Amino acid sequence: MRAIILAAGSGLRLGQHTKDIPKALLDINGKSILERQISLLRQHGINEIFVVTGYQREQHILKNIEYIFNSRYVETEQLASMMVARAKIFDDVLVIFGDIVFDAQILQQILASNDNIAIAVDFDWEKSYSERPDNPKSLADKVLIDQKKILQISAKITSLDMKNQQIGEFLGIIKLSRKGSKIMVEKYEELESSHKGKFHDADSLEKAKLVDILQELIDSKIEIYSISITGKWCEIDTPKDLERARKIF
Repeated sequence: MRAIILAAGSGLRLGQHTKDIPKALLDINGKSILERQISLLRQHGINEIFVVTGYQREQHILKNIEYIFNSRYVETEQLASMMVARAKIFDDVLVIFGDIVFDAQILQQILASNDNIAIAVDFDWEKSYSERPDNPKSLADKVLIDQKKILQISAKITSLDMKNQQIGEFLGIIKLSRKGSKIMVEKYEELESSHKGKFHDADSLEKAKLVDILQELIDSKIEIYSISITGKWCEIDTPKDLERARKIF
């Protein structure tokens, strides 16, 4: 098992907090977001860790980490950052957003999944938005699920079609098996050579987020499953998110 952490973005919504520092290096009570992620991964035997950098790359100086630079981080988004590290996407892989903090309970639930492509989902997600006035619920990456199987993933999901369906929030963690890794890279390379124009919720493939490639896989009849999580976690996009993370962790 290896982990790829996506930490290339500049964190514009955090304003002054990220003026001189990458978002993943923001301090959460004495440890950066990235240090917290790496420490937790290592505690669970995941020592092969790759960090995709971009903005303020020279500030990433942690030891025993392989850094991969997305030289086009200004023009691209999450998916392109992940695929800068595509040579590392084989066998069992975790792909993790560089702006989330989560506890050991959540990581253990994710590692227990045996599906080829699975994503961490919080079904109790709406509660956190009452504490995040500068981060509207409409921006959440929502997941429509029927019996663990993901039907749709998009911030634009608003309602359920059937009684047995559920809506959760994507945490920003994907678990890929060897087969899942192969499927993911092959699908991207197929798109890279042929796709033009808008791509799901993104203006282009270059501007695509992970939810866009996940939806593409679903539309291609590839099964993706949810990992229902319980535990503590925070996404850090805004000053209020940062304040909240420092209270929780």
